[in-house]
Formats: sequence, C-alpha cells, structure tokens
Amino acid sequence: MTGKSPTITLNNGVRMPALGLGVYQSTPQDTAAAVATALRGGYRLIDTAAAYFNEKEVGEGIARSGVDRDEVFVTTKLWLTDYGYDSTLRAFDTSLANLGLDHLDLYLLHWPVPSSFDETAASYRAAEKLLADGRVRAIGVCNHKPEHLRRLIDRSGVIPAVNQVELHPYFTQRALREADAELGVVTQAWSPLGGVNLYWEDRRNAARNPLDHPTVTAIAARYGRTPAQVVLRWHLEHGLSAIPKSVRPQRIAENFDVFDFALTADEVAAVDAIDTGLRGGPDPDAVRLGDFG
Repeated sequence: MTGKSPTITLNNGVRMPALGLGVYQSTPQDTAAAVATALRGGYRLIDTAAAYFNEKEVGEGIARSGVDRDEVFVTTKLWLTDYGYDSTLRAFDTSLANLGLDHLDLYLLHWPVPSSFDETAASYRAAEKLLADGRVRAIGVCNHKPEHLRRLIDRSGVIPAVNQVELHPYFTQRALREADAELGVVTQAWSPLGGVNLYWEDRRNAARNPLDHPTVTAIAARYGRTPAQVVLRWHLEHGLSAIPKSVRPQRIAENFDVFDFALTADEVAAVDAIDTGLRGGPDPDAVRLGDFG
C-alpha cells in the first residue's frame, strides 16, 4: 500500500481519516487478520458495529497490528434492539468491552427508526452523555435522511458529526450530501463500491454494479487503475469518507492505493451521471425496531 489517507475535520474539531476499512459481513474468523493487515498497510480508520458480531475480532486485529491505539480511529454502532437511554449506555459498555478498548472515536446510531423516534432520540441523548463523559470522541448517526437529521437535532444538544449512509455511483444521494454539509455533518459512505446491489436480499439490483459500468472501466483504463480505485477516488474528490470492506490482503491494499492520482472535474461529473436515484439497501423510513432479527 502507498500513501496516507487524508483526514476530515469533524464539527467538534476531531480529525477522522477519510478512507477506512469496513467489516460488515466479514466473518469473525477473517476479521482480525483483515484489520491487522489494513492497519499495518496504512489504514487508520476501522468501522464495525454491534450487529456485525465481530467487535471482539476487530479489537484483536488492532492489538495484533502493533499500531498504537491512539493512531487508530475506531467506530462502532448501536443496534436497534438496544435503543433507549439506559439500554444504549449498557450496549456501549458491551461494545467497548468486546473491542478491548477504553474509549471509542465515533459512536453511531445504526438507523433513525422514524416510527419509534422517542427511542431514537433517547439513544442519542445517551450518546451525548458518553461524549460529555469523554468515553467517545465524536457521535453521529447512520442512514438518516435530511428530515430525520433535522428532527433529531431539534431534540438534542449536539449536532451529529457523521451521517453514514448508502452511497455509491448508482445512488449518489446529492440532496442528502448537500443537507449534511449545510448542517455541518460529514457524509460517510457505506457500500461505497456498490456491493449492496449484489448482496442485499434477492439481489434485485445485481445488474447495477458500478465496477462494471463502462464509464468507470474507461476511466480505470485511462489511469491504469482498477474500477474500485476509480470509484473510491470519486468519493474522495467529493470530500466524502468511505469504508470499503474486504478480507483479502490484495484487495485491502488496492483499495488504499488511491492517493497518488486524481480525477478531473469532467470525470467526476461522468461518474455522477451514473446515478439512478435507487437505493440497494433498506429505506430508512421503513425500518422498525424489530427489523433484521
């Protein structure tokens, strides 16, 4: 791997690496090695969640890497079954113990749950307490539409630092990105390479793979890069954070080797034009507390 990830300054002054390793769908037996490989290769952001059932292995990978804890930005997320003020505090303690850490860098609410917004708001208030107590350096949310964000901000005292959402060339979320920027919230992309179109439920969007799109492959050929590198570079050109997932050392290295080239404005616009406005994952408006088992 080459280069070093640029950082993004969050709204409370904390600096977060723009590019990191995601571990969604990484099996426990693969996760520790993937995390250690990534950190040894230069990654400094690792993103996990309680619902991924691999927090312990993430902690093992961090310890195994030999990289100092203070150099690693660690994110995890609160799952739906733990929404509510007191249960959020307990869930945080569990995640921290699983990770083997004494603090987190970023704690996120996994979904907005509009139909149970009192619980959502209560969980965020608990996250605010964790922030005030110095147990986490920044707090935020996932999958919040602009109306969800504004509703939460109206009921809280801390503007979320990050909104982690589905975002890739087939679903660019321009209006959401603009709303996040207006509110001072960093947009972070999950499934930044569009893999959600291949793995989610019935694979109804399997034909929409950004890595196969002729615009992306043509740019990749022009630069002697892979389609994945072009798409990740596109995220960086937009000032986004991205957390591509892989457990393969070669792919982990490839995804991080994107700091020594840049796309032109016309190339960025060409990738933007791939957008269909169709998401591959769940609609946040439809998520309920009992969803996903």
